[in-house]
Amino acid sequence: MTKQGVLALEDGRVFMGTGFGSEGVQTGEIVFNTSMTGYQEILTDPSYHKQIVTMTVPHVGNTGINLEDVESSKVWVSGFIVRSLSPIVSNWRNRGDLSSYLAEQGIIGLSDIATRALVRHIREKGVMRAAIAHGEEATDPQALVKTARNSLDMSGANLVDDVTTSEPYHWTEQSDPQWYADHQIDPNGPLIVAYDYGIKRNILRMMTDRGLRVSIVPAQTSIDDIMAMNPSGVFLSNGPGDPDAVDYAINNVKNLLGKVPVFGICLGHQILALALGGKTEKMRFGHRGGNQPVKNLLTGAVEISSHNHGFAVSGDSDLNGGEVTHINLNDNTISGLRHKEHQAFSVQYHPEASPGPHDSLYLFDEFVDAVKRGDKVSH
Repeated sequence: MTKQGVLALEDGRVFMGTGFGSEGVQTGEIVFNTSMTGYQEILTDPSYHKQIVTMTVPHVGNTGINLEDVESSKVWVSGFIVRSLSPIVSNWRNRGDLSSYLAEQGIIGLSDIATRALVRHIREKGVMRAAIAHGEEATDPQALVKTARNSLDMSGANLVDDVTTSEPYHWTEQSDPQWYADHQIDPNGPLIVAYDYGIKRNILRMMTDRGLRVSIVPAQTSIDDIMAMNPSGVFLSNGPGDPDAVDYAINNVKNLLGKVPVFGICLGHQILALALGGKTEKMRFGHRGGNQPVKNLLTGAVEISSHNHGFAVSGDSDLNGGEVTHINLNDNTISGLRHKEHQAFSVQYHPEASPGPHDSLYLFDEFVDAVKRGDKVSH
């Protein structure tokens, strides 16, 4: 028997639908993702912590759930909204259906929602707080509007502490040869220390695929502890929340610059910019999807890329020796930067994909080259 589902926004807009997955009430920032595939990777990306994700593709769930495509140890979204939940699951790697998976993880899903109207509303009004309900809790939409208004505001929120690892660990897994065959296994390769702000597993695979040894450390690890590991490079990961609120990470990166090559992705890009003296700002509805065009200003090449961010480096930032290397062609926001003297560069998007295209994998190669050269990073 299906049960009623409700999405209530803080501005009073209410969307009715059919609940699946877990029952109850959850809150989060309502966002949308334009990827055509990859819902499982999206669900398990820690960067979506405290967000309710709406998929713009109308039909979701047909490939089920497998154990190979998860990007972390759990589902991080606060809720998941689709236009149509597939009644049929068919895939050679499938191990279960989407609804059961969300139920096991304690996550509410809603189907039969007018997602086109919802996305148009978000684009017009901007992302906002929301409450999602399934079951008995879905009977009072106006109470849910109040619940949304009393929930966490993403601006000023440090969510890295929620998602980072509690203990350091080593990563050795590589990509499946079916997807990426050019593995360079090197048990004595250069050591990379990765700050875990909410890291995705495929980022780690991209580094081990290229012969790097990788150690992951908690987000608050001191620079003294990092340098005591004698790394050949440091990676700044993706993650959720407001980058300005992660003050300890910004201070750590300030003290790290000039010591070893640094590569940042997504939140790591924003933290590097802040460490250089730049500014970040909340975007109206962010970039989330696997089809964002980015221009490399150094080469003129255009990459189709995977994005997931609601904050961006401000265009009027003084980067104190840094320069912009990439821009998003949809709105000209800063999508990449490098420092002219220090060995440091970053991109706002996700070159590791999962989901998304592989146009930007060269960035991992350039990080490896910089680590091995020990001189300036260049694109």
